[in-house]
Amino acid sequence: MPLLPRSRRRRARLVRGAQYALLAAAAAALALLADWHRLRTAFLDISVIRALFPDILGIALLNTVRYTLLGFGFGLVLGLLLALMRLSTVPPYRWLAVGYIEFFRGIPALLVFIALGFGVPLAFQVALDQSVTVMLSLGLVGAAYIAETLRAGIQAVPKGQWEAARSLGMPHGRAMVSVVLPQAFRIVLPPLTNELILLTKDSSLVYLLGLSLSQFELANFGRDALNEHKSLTPVLVAGLLYLVITLPLGQVVRRLEARTARAR
Repeated sequence: MPLLPRSRRRRARLVRGAQYALLAAAAAALALLADWHRLRTAFLDISVIRALFPDILGIALLNTVRYTLLGFGFGLVLGLLLALMRLSTVPPYRWLAVGYIEFFRGIPALLVFIALGFGVPLAFQVALDQSVTVMLSLGLVGAAYIAETLRAGIQAVPKGQWEAARSLGMPHGRAMVSVVLPQAFRIVLPPLTNELILLTKDSSLVYLLGLSLSQFELANFGRDALNEHKSLTPVLVAGLLYLVITLPLGQVVRRLEARTARAR
């Protein structure tokens, strides 16, 4: 009987060793068979990288950040309103909030961009500013997800906090603003940051609106430069700059989750 655990450990070591050997063999085959000169020319052409800067930073990166913040700001305000409507004791408010949330969570953001960028101007003969169109398109979709996140955060606040606020004579509205919402936002900061990351990537849909060079965001800038330089290097650089935005936000999410777990 004492030999059984030892044999299991031996088999586990053999399996791990085989996996490492397979990985090393695959890496060696890739190193020997890959055409590194062609790969470097396609993905890491230094002359193309030089041609991209500084416009990809001063135009594309800044526009991506601007579009994201516009959409997130509008979505946060609308999402908070929808969350409060979702929790309202007035049934029509709840029905409206549920209908909105289910509708915008169920359709692609691509359709919202098409509707606001082309459908609304054609149907109502109005010209929406490009920044307004981006803000509405990203914000309307983001608000549906933010509303559910905020609703969950509000419901996670202990009922004792409500009771304590009401016992101090606070009306319902003031208790919500002064006591409940600050605690709810602390609870939902990690998922809200995740939503900001998603909106950063969804901002690439702005290419549908037919932008001028000064309005390009990272994805559109990379696609235009790809056609110009006939190289995948611009796409790789644009992807790396997306990571410059999203990786720090992801780190913030992990730190907030760890802090919340310690607090609990």
